[in-house]
Amino acid sequence: MTVRNYFLLLLLLLCQSILGQKDTIVLQEVVIADTYLQKYSSTKTVTNLNDSIIRKNGSSLTSLLNFNSPIYFKENGLGMVSSPSFRGTTAQQTAVIWNGININSQLNGLTDFNTINSSNFNSISIRAGGGSSIYGSSAIGGSIHLNNQIDFQNLFSNQLQLRYGSFNTTNLNYIVNAATKKISTQFSIARNHSDNDYKYLDTELKNENGAFANTSAALNLGYRINSNSSLKFYSHFFDGERHFSGTLAAPSKSKYDDVTTRNLLEFSTSYKKTISTVRLAFLTESYRYFEDKDQSEYSFGKSETALFKYDLGYKITPKISGNVVLDYNQTKGFGSDLSGNSRQIGSAVVLMRHQVSSRFLYEFNLRKEITTSYDSPILYSIGTQLFPFKKYTIKFNFSKNFRIPTFNDLYWIQGGNKNLRPESANQFDVIQELKLKKVQLSVTGFYNKIIDLINWRPNDTGLWQPINTNKVQTYGVELGMNSDLKIAENHLVKINATYGYTVSENQLTKKQLIYVPYHKFTSNLAYNYQKTTFFVNCLFNGAVFTSLDNSYRLKEYTVVNSGLEYQFFKWAELGFQVNNLFNEKYQVVAQRPFPGRNYTVTVNFNL
Repeated sequence: MTVRNYFLLLLLLLCQSILGQKDTIVLQEVVIADTYLQKYSSTKTVTNLNDSIIRKNGSSLTSLLNFNSPIYFKENGLGMVSSPSFRGTTAQQTAVIWNGININSQLNGLTDFNTINSSNFNSISIRAGGGSSIYGSSAIGGSIHLNNQIDFQNLFSNQLQLRYGSFNTTNLNYIVNAATKKISTQFSIARNHSDNDYKYLDTELKNENGAFANTSAALNLGYRINSNSSLKFYSHFFDGERHFSGTLAAPSKSKYDDVTTRNLLEFSTSYKKTISTVRLAFLTESYRYFEDKDQSEYSFGKSETALFKYDLGYKITPKISGNVVLDYNQTKGFGSDLSGNSRQIGSAVVLMRHQVSSRFLYEFNLRKEITTSYDSPILYSIGTQLFPFKKYTIKFNFSKNFRIPTFNDLYWIQGGNKNLRPESANQFDVIQELKLKKVQLSVTGFYNKIIDLINWRPNDTGLWQPINTNKVQTYGVELGMNSDLKIAENHLVKINATYGYTVSENQLTKKQLIYVPYHKFTSNLAYNYQKTTFFVNCLFNGAVFTSLDNSYRLKEYTVVNSGLEYQFFKWAELGFQVNNLFNEKYQVVAQRPFPGRNYTVTVNFNL
């Protein structure tokens, strides 16, 4: 029986189970598409970044997460390719979830965080630890969730943000929201440009061929058919051009153009104790790479993904709820260096949450995929949440996760390997949270064992080819702190900080993986008095190794940004920010310096 037939049979059986229930579930007025993040993450660490934090951290998703999370970013210079290391894992092992849909590249398996404009989203969440049982491939180290909120209430608002900074950097972000109790609309557009020609500190050189520009837009629509049914549509578009700058030792004339589109249609209806949701999505990604931007020759790649997902939520008792999810997707990939190919994946997911008492709950998830491209293990996640005391929480979570080989891994013309196995990982988390009146503290210990890690290595003929090689173990501790203090009338102080200690060790060589720091620390302080806000953001990254034998490394660095904002009217605000306040000389990737002290002026209009 084919994957398609399995899927249709299961869908038919599930549709029959909707009938015969009693209590009615009314759809909420405010809805995000990624309902699993809200319902089935009680035993994980989830950090939510609201729209005010997003607006204050620039347009780059890299910058936002770099200064507000323990995630380490390997960035090839300001604005260049940026990839994460979440708890010591590789960039391909961090999943990016857009409104509940995994959007990691089907070509190379990762998301370049400098191609995501954070202003296109209402909220951004960080879910630490494995999540493959819900979100599928890549969610080994953790997942980043980009959410758009649909509001069914009377509102109208306009937000316009203009920025101008050093290196002729300009940013424009515009968002409009209009809604009634029946119809909701949201549109946003962002335009970013920079000459990016900063000087390298203590040299006569500057960053050449580093210019970039991009445009992104998002349209989100909702129609409330009745109190139990709604129709929602999410659309996102990105068009970018970057000139890839060279290194201190080697100049570059290359250029990279990329275009991505994402469209998601969602229909939800509730009937008695059930909520039934159907999702249809179509995603595309394409790129053109020019070795010489002044020449017409280029290489290219493209993928198209169609996805169908059916979700049946069922409230068994007031304390027990569950979901059964079936999805089917087909991806086609082709390019100048990629043999045209396609693959189909069908999966079934079972989710359950049981609130045993006010002091104890548990949840578990199961996932099984069926495909002809690889053998997938049964994935699972089991977690508990206990409240021994009123303000103290302890959580345990154990999960099995995986990552499938990408199209480049399997079908690259020069050396793709169709016999690759998926990477798999077993992970265990212990989370403790203390919530006092004005301070929230968290301590997380984690352990992750990864096998069949996919590495590209030269074979006997010297041809580079992906193979399943290393076993890697990652373990460490993450600390978090948030505090809101009212010192006196009109004097407010907000402080948050994170610290991560991470060991990511190749078990064969007993060496730390390259570009994984043992230590990372962030802190943010904001002081508000009436119409004035002063803030300081601090980032410390420990030293990282740049060679597999740990013989070479980049030294640690500390970057501090500071700024001042003043609200002239209820609808207008002016801000000034100094980036890299102390003119720190540093490199994130070897031979690719970052800029010294630079400046940004911001004007915000809220109507």
